[in-house]
Amino acid sequence: MNEETFNLSIRKFLKKVGVGSQWEIEQAVNKAIEEGRLKGDETLPAHMTLEIGDLNLKIDFDGSVELE
Repeated sequence: MNEETFNLSIRKFLKKVGVGSQWEIEQAVNKAIEEGRLKGDETLPAHMTLEIGDLNLKIDFDGSVELE
């Protein structure tokens, strides 16, 4: 295994997940505010699951998204 290739691949994947997730969350929050489902001062509980089937890896992450 090439450690440098491996680490760069992980970082590339995590960057894609991070940027994509941020964009999706921003769009969903903006839409919910426009539709009146959110006021814009909430703290939203968040959950994410990372799975890599070939490794039998499944990890849950919990946190929150604060709007104010």
